[in-house]
Amino acid sequence: MKKAGLKPKPEVGIQFGAGGAITAEELASEGTRDPGWAIQQAKKFLDAGAYLIKIESEGITERVKAWRTDVVARIIDELGFEKVTFEAADPEVYAWYIKNYGPEVNLFVDHSRIVQCEICRRGIWGKKSIWGRIVTYKG
Repeated sequence: MKKAGLKPKPEVGIQFGAGGAITAEELASEGTRDPGWAIQQAKKFLDAGAYLIKIESEGITERVKAWRTDVVARIIDELGFEKVTFEAADPEVYAWYIKNYGPEVNLFVDHSRIVQCEICRRGIWGKKSIWGRIVTYKG
């Protein structure tokens, strides 16, 4: 890939399903993998030359009854911020990432939500918990 000028960005996660074509209940019946497995896969990909790892949201914040914030924390603890990007399709999800991990957290959002996400990062849009509370101090 690299010889062809491509930048590998593999995706890892604790669960893979059919996206919007499956209910939370159906996806839950499939079960999830241990977060340690996903982290080990990510480390292997990074060692093999991947420049960034995309974290699949299914099983974490997508189509679940309760968000697995523990998985996010563990991924950040073990891989850091620099080499991961979290899938965050829903405004509630990217607002949570920004509120909890700061406006610099790397997020993968749908192209139709880029502006909304970016103004959320600047604290000029969002619900009460974000509006005017996100601040950065850049030179």
